[in-house]
Amino acid sequence: MSRKTKLSQYDKNMIDVLAEPTREEASALLKHKTYAKEERLYEDMSELGRGRRRFMSGIAAAGAAAAAAGTLGSASAKAEKLSVPEWSKSMGRPIDPKVYGLPSKYEGHYKRNRTDVYVNKQNFSDWSMTPIQHQKGIVTPNGVIFERHHAGIADIDPDKHRLVIHGMVKRPMVYTMDALMRYPSVSRFHFLECSGNGLTDWLKPLSKTVQQTHGLLSCSQWTGIPISWLLDEVGMSKDAKWILFEGADGSGHARSIPISKAMGEGMLVFGSGGEMLRPENGYPLRAFFPGWEGNTCVKWLRRIKVSDKPWHLRSETARYTDPMPGGKWRQFSMEMECKSVIANPSGGMQLKGPGDYTIQGFAWSGRGSIKAVDVTTDGGKTWRAAEVEGPVMDKCMTQFRYNWKWDGAPTKIASRAVDSTGYVQPTVEDLKKARYIAGFVQHHNGIFPWSVSANGEVKNAIA
Repeated sequence: MSRKTKLSQYDKNMIDVLAEPTREEASALLKHKTYAKEERLYEDMSELGRGRRRFMSGIAAAGAAAAAAGTLGSASAKAEKLSVPEWSKSMGRPIDPKVYGLPSKYEGHYKRNRTDVYVNKQNFSDWSMTPIQHQKGIVTPNGVIFERHHAGIADIDPDKHRLVIHGMVKRPMVYTMDALMRYPSVSRFHFLECSGNGLTDWLKPLSKTVQQTHGLLSCSQWTGIPISWLLDEVGMSKDAKWILFEGADGSGHARSIPISKAMGEGMLVFGSGGEMLRPENGYPLRAFFPGWEGNTCVKWLRRIKVSDKPWHLRSETARYTDPMPGGKWRQFSMEMECKSVIANPSGGMQLKGPGDYTIQGFAWSGRGSIKAVDVTTDGGKTWRAAEVEGPVMDKCMTQFRYNWKWDGAPTKIASRAVDSTGYVQPTVEDLKKARYIAGFVQHHNGIFPWSVSANGEVKNAIA
């Protein structure tokens, strides 16, 4: 077959897969001269055709639904001349020679909120929550990564900051930030969650929004160096089993970490989201243990001490432990188990009448990656598979979506995640069989429902 004959058939194939291309598209294809890339171009145009057909069929369905229910706004409006707004007829603001970019003034609602369920009257020991209902994708912007403080926000000069490693080691060392940042860095995507995430809403709906119920959760690309590199340098004793990580803030917050975790996945982090840590998140250095509760990831890290036993500190006895049946308390329960929540629609939101909606949320697990997410739209009577969006990474927030046609009747919606180990997110009733649910209880990974009333109001439905 001659090139001319092949090209003619090739052009016909490309035009066919476009599904009624415009005259301009057909003309451009027939004039295409990059014959060496014919097969790849044909595949690309085939996908374009399939995408167009899916998009156009979706628009047709949306238009029909909008005409019937009036839920999609402009999709059901008559075509009219596109107006020219004022910003299209004038110059924009001047370009600064040097500036740190800020969000649009129209996004002023995207902020951390200090806890307003349990209100602290002082301003130093508290937490501020991420507005995950507004988060686009799995990466949390640095400006809204959740906070937990015990003595306010430390303001540390990186040139004066020091990290010491001592204890059961052969060569105690003191590191400057400059020395630490000379090592080849690594970057990893992981979620970070406070063990108190959801602690206000075990048995009754105290919180109103998903920021209040699940906002002690964030996800970022964390940059730093493996802790194992430094521990290898100092030479640990063969009897070493635990390591103390201590912060430089006024509270001196510290945690005991098993050597297996520190040597396996532990990181010394100085960056998140492509820049240096923010002061509220531990600038200039913090520990990071993927999949473990946030308080183990000690901020403003100043000291690492190697030992043969844990320290049993206040943060490991009076705090960050779990009440169990029979009056005992579970200690060193650092792993954050599989969990999910619907972020949209969620508490405080309003559905605009019956019609088509996209249920969107997040799932995560400190045990591994997310394997599947199910969604119920009838209060748990039936569960259907949601679409799990990529990328799906180990110990990282994962986004899911589910297309829902609401008929206008009152109902409850919820999500249920399954991780790569086969662990299925439990109900609160399941958790009550193994935990004593009373007082300041943490590690709440139970299924979390939202109610939708007949008028479209979405509320916390945990009780």
